[in-house]
Amino acid sequence: METSILDTQRPAPKPKWLRVKLPTGKKYTELRGLVEKYDLHTICTSGSCPNMGECWTEGTATFMILGNICTRSCGFCGVKTGRPQTVDWDEPDKVARSIKLMKIKHAVITSVDRDDLKDMGSIIWAETVKAIRRMNPETTLETLIPDFQGVTRNIDRIIDVAPEVVSHNMETVKRLTREVRIQAKYERSLEVLRYLKQQGIKRTKSGIMLGLGETEEEVLQTLRDLRSVDLDIVTLGQYLQPSKKHLPVKEFIPPAQFKKYEEIGLEMGFRHVESGALVRSSYKAQKHIT
Repeated sequence: METSILDTQRPAPKPKWLRVKLPTGKKYTELRGLVEKYDLHTICTSGSCPNMGECWTEGTATFMILGNICTRSCGFCGVKTGRPQTVDWDEPDKVARSIKLMKIKHAVITSVDRDDLKDMGSIIWAETVKAIRRMNPETTLETLIPDFQGVTRNIDRIIDVAPEVVSHNMETVKRLTREVRIQAKYERSLEVLRYLKQQGIKRTKSGIMLGLGETEEEVLQTLRDLRSVDLDIVTLGQYLQPSKKHLPVKEFIPPAQFKKYEEIGLEMGFRHVESGALVRSSYKAQKHIT
């Protein structure tokens, strides 16, 4: 009898390579003070990202738009699921002001899924990029977008505002997609990435979490699939369980395996491969614009 990835299991202890140093430094302290003083919302702080200190020191931060309640219930994600609040049409300017206050050189914008909206949030997405451009003309941008259910008129709104990098995460291998992402589809995500490239986006990007029960060959096949749609940048990181209600960690991937995937990915022709236990979607995002 086959067992589900959701089957309960005793969590394995975290290995030493997942230990994180507390962020320090003058730049980090200054930005942390601004975030608290002006109640700025970044994924860096709300998601307790292990790379926050490093990224902030280099002038990079990640912001989430369209609220903090998602219409999807992915088994890996710590974001709340339910009925989202109404759209805040002042949000684009709020995000742009946050970036200005923090003096961010490279901003990553992401969002919850908003399948409840006719445009799936794509209008706010486009307006946010425009507002950032107006207030922060020197800031470069990466947009980490949902699949918008594959509706091209919504994806076109992102293409029209031309971020330096457009990213959409595969999250996992094909076999595990149904359990890990539930409402998402592996082939649809590939088609979104293909469409972005076909319509002229110069740098496309995607990310995969490891440790959910995938095999090495499945990871390599996913990398081959991503290269088949001419993807430029890929990130591979260790999945960590947000709570006991979420999918369990099946395996902690050793550093040597992450290094192997990095080398294979570069041989396949990816422009950038970030591969490591603590790598997240926006890790070293500022260098991906080159």
